[in-house]
Amino acid sequence: MTFAPILPLGGVAGFRLLEATETAQRATFERQPIIARDVTYFLEKISEVRTADDLVNDRRLLRVALGAFGLDEEIDKKAFIKKIVAEGTESDEAFANRFVDPRYGRFADAFGFGNIGGARTGLTGFAQSITSAYTERQFEIAVGEGDETMRLALNFRREIREYAAASDPSGTAWFSVMGDVPVRRVFEGAFGLPESFGQLDIDRQRDELRSFNNRTFGSESLDIFSDETKVDEVIGRFLARAAAEAGPSAGTPGFTALSLLNGSGGIGSAGLANILLSSARLG
Repeated sequence: MTFAPILPLGGVAGFRLLEATETAQRATFERQPIIARDVTYFLEKISEVRTADDLVNDRRLLRVALGAFGLDEEIDKKAFIKKIVAEGTESDEAFANRFVDPRYGRFADAFGFGNIGGARTGLTGFAQSITSAYTERQFEIAVGEGDETMRLALNFRREIREYAAASDPSGTAWFSVMGDVPVRRVFEGAFGLPESFGQLDIDRQRDELRSFNNRTFGSESLDIFSDETKVDEVIGRFLARAAAEAGPSAGTPGFTALSLLNGSGGIGSAGLANILLSSARLG
């Protein structure tokens, strides 16, 4: 029987509860036989992998390698993955560098097959860093099976560090955010942007996101999210808006009171959104 993360509540309150129990829940999750076996196999075998062919021809190793970068869905695209890692990232023309989605470049760079330094698979700590990223993302996937907004929040909490530390966090890093669909969804949710926002010119989207970020969090630059309290603010706003749009359920704290408030003569959905957003800020 597989372990499913315990998510008794949704929204901001549910995320705070998840954070409070996260260490224990992760430990239990990682002890599952299927996860433990994959990790052990990778730790034992990856140092023998010296080429892109070696990696793509071992499905068990490839599953962990891709999973560590959130690329699980690419497992059956052997030729595509081989080209990604074989060409590395040092050339502007490298295949991985042609994608807006930054996951491909990070994947290719981590393994190093196409770069001057060559394969990094035998370096001290390499295997552990990949398996750690793999188990972290697999836990997030399991959380997402219960509540997709929770998975997006966990992903954002981890990924935003990369963008905050980027060489150009006020400019080009925003384009990478726009290509990173899960991170983008959290920002769009936190800012209350409509689906039509994605139809704007790409430069206009970047400018608008910077403007929203400045008005909401005090800076156009992503480096503001090196401050964990700012990260919490984004997540809180995202989860609160998502909960408001979904509407309260019987498991929502104060459900009865909220039902009365939202009923005939009550405050309506806009008022409910404001209540939830205020709760997020207070939390």
